[in-house]
Amino acid sequence: MNFNTLIEENLRNYIPPKNVTERNLIQSMEYSLTAGGKRIRPLLVLEFCQLCGGAIEEALPLACAVEMIHTYSLIHDDLPCMDNDDYRRGKPSNHKVFGEDIALLSGDALQSLAFQTATSGITAENAYRVAKAVNNLAYYCGACGMVGGQVIDIEHENKMADITILREMDIKKTSAIIKSACEMGCIIAGADDTAIENAGIFGESIGLAFQIQDDILDVTANPETFGKPVGSDKENQKSTYVSLLGIEKCRTLVKELTVVAIESLEKFDGDATALKNLALSLAERNY
Repeated sequence: MNFNTLIEENLRNYIPPKNVTERNLIQSMEYSLTAGGKRIRPLLVLEFCQLCGGAIEEALPLACAVEMIHTYSLIHDDLPCMDNDDYRRGKPSNHKVFGEDIALLSGDALQSLAFQTATSGITAENAYRVAKAVNNLAYYCGACGMVGGQVIDIEHENKMADITILREMDIKKTSAIIKSACEMGCIIAGADDTAIENAGIFGESIGLAFQIQDDILDVTANPETFGKPVGSDKENQKSTYVSLLGIEKCRTLVKELTVVAIESLEKFDGDATALKNLALSLAERNY
């Protein structure tokens, strides 16, 4: 079963019709949601659901929902009041195409659509599992998770944050949604608390490794390959793992976190080869 194809087809199916007065908003939502990307978060939902013996059709709405949350966060992250980035995934940022007002509202609408989508497959049989998964997503994308991490980021602009603050920021801003994706896959499959906990360890570990690798690539990558501007962290005087620890120590940390992630998979009875390979590929990525 090709999960990437499933994800792309289902994401497009959830986009609202464009034959409405507010078609510009829908076009803006579609522009960013279908712009490509690695689709790591929805893939994790499906992989963990499969690993725990769950039904993929029940996990698909949650997989699409987490990608909508991620996409809305990228639209907002690129706005002039945030990181003020002109490019995302190799294309002009949403606000460069549709304007700041529509971009802001597009992100808002994608957030709402995410929760509509997440609950679209609810039945009498899976209602508890769906509700538990949606509660998980809401927690990790809100003030105690992704949004909280963004606030820490904003409040430490033009300041030298120490490694403790940086780790807290990245656990919330980057790892939280990845962790949620892993846990939701287990939850919708009806897995026990031990499985959910180990999925969370996997998600948090690869999330941190992903962010550290991102910091490395912000210094070393080719902008055309990376799909967004490089050197922006230094230009914006942001504390990063690279600025605090150096590139070689960062590369070591990425490897260590990847080992932790892979070890957490050993607690599952099913075949976790795809998840292991994903963790390794993210650690070695150059884009």
